[in-house]
Amino acid sequence: MIRMVLMTMAVAGISLSTGCERETGGNEQPPAAKKRGAENADAEHAGHGHEHATGEGDHAHDEEVDIGTVMFGDMKVALAQGHGAVEAGKEGHLVVKLPYDDAGATTVRAWIGGKDRTLSYVGKGTYAPSHDDYDIHAIAPNPLPQNAMWWIEIEKPDGTRIVGSAKPIRE
Repeated sequence: MIRMVLMTMAVAGISLSTGCERETGGNEQPPAAKKRGAENADAEHAGHGHEHATGEGDHAHDEEVDIGTVMFGDMKVALAQGHGAVEAGKEGHLVVKLPYDDAGATTVRAWIGGKDRTLSYVGKGTYAPSHDDYDIHAIAPNPLPQNAMWWIEIEKPDGTRIVGSAKPIRE
């Protein structure tokens, strides 16, 4: 009986300790990158179940850094990267802002690596209505290819699919 209680407590402790902790070293951003301010952050991002602080004491992955815009055909899509620099085997965070408001009807997927998705984990975007964008988490392949990119697939409600890429922030 005691062994069962101890085992249950150990599992609960491990479950509670896993979450959004992240190493703080090596997260310097290029000087040209623009940080997205707290006014653009949700108090809680839907879909990944943890709160994001908005004060000065935020941990590194809460800051989203604009990485530019990408043309998908005639569509200009704005992108921001969170969780610091992309690293092999680590989770990356991409925010995708479409040029139209579809209330989440579009499916947005992203992965880090090559266009063929080899060894890449494809993350599906969660629509955040408070700032009308898609929040995507994907794990970078290990080893990380030298020319790894963020690859983004946009599937419109009519079934049309468009794929494009953007250079990630790396160490």
